[in-house]
Amino acid sequence: MKTNKTLIYVAGPTGIGKTDFSIKVAKKFNTEIISCDSRQFYKELTIGTSPPNGSQLKEVKHHFIHNKSIHDQYNVGLYEKDAIKVIKNLFYKKDYLVLVGGSGLFADSIIYGLDKFPTIPDKIRDSIRNLHKEKGIKYLQKKLQKLDPKYFNEVDINNSVRLMRALELIEYTGKSFSSMRKGKNKERSFNTLIISLECPRELLYQKIHKRVEKMIDDGLEEEVFKLRKFKNLNTLNTVGYKEFINYFDNKISYEDTINKIKQNTRNYAKRQITWFKKYTDSKKINISENSEINFNTII
Repeated sequence: MKTNKTLIYVAGPTGIGKTDFSIKVAKKFNTEIISCDSRQFYKELTIGTSPPNGSQLKEVKHHFIHNKSIHDQYNVGLYEKDAIKVIKNLFYKKDYLVLVGGSGLFADSIIYGLDKFPTIPDKIRDSIRNLHKEKGIKYLQKKLQKLDPKYFNEVDINNSVRLMRALELIEYTGKSFSSMRKGKNKERSFNTLIISLECPRELLYQKIHKRVEKMIDDGLEEEVFKLRKFKNLNTLNTVGYKEFINYFDNKISYEDTINKIKQNTRNYAKRQITWFKKYTDSKKINISENSEINFNTII
């Protein structure tokens, strides 16, 4: 049963300005922010994930920022349960809440709920993991691209856990993973308004490059150096971290490291844009450096 409560989801590619925008929306409605950025959960990743800074966190209360360790076992299923519980509690005292983040699957888990998938036999799960160990992530990427090009164009192809999960289900069911993600949505007690932030591609890439350069100035190299011994953790298989890990392993030059971070961030932004196209009923707002947003027209 629906209530008069509204969750405002601020979507958009990395670097476009979701954090600043969501804080303005939250202040307008005197409410709090739920993060659905799957890398900003981790307290050790303080630079490369571009979490809200100290002053921004003081402006508006945020949930699910630096609430986990990279050593914790955490996934979208656990996040859905945790976030829905927080949202329900906050809606007792708030009419509006703001959800923000570029991790589309985590946002969908809140808005629509997760699809239910069959339990994968250990034999199949082990075989896919052995493929990853023996042939590497690029082999998994090519395999998924061949078997399910639709999901390949949406998923973070550098996230080995998601690649393996999709391939497990494909092997077990004989169906594409994307076709299995069209189940019935869960009933939510709140309404959802999706705001999609957009800007010209050239401007977005300029924003991305500036943000990467700021991360370098803020000490990203030092942060990754301290975490390099945990490089086998999936949480470190993140843009900005994996490139510097390759640099420390003498696999890539420093100049190429910076260029790779920029390139991989652009590629990630393109995949996010593809994902967000499915929000056909979203309110689209074009953000440019000189644009003025009338927040009174959002609702």
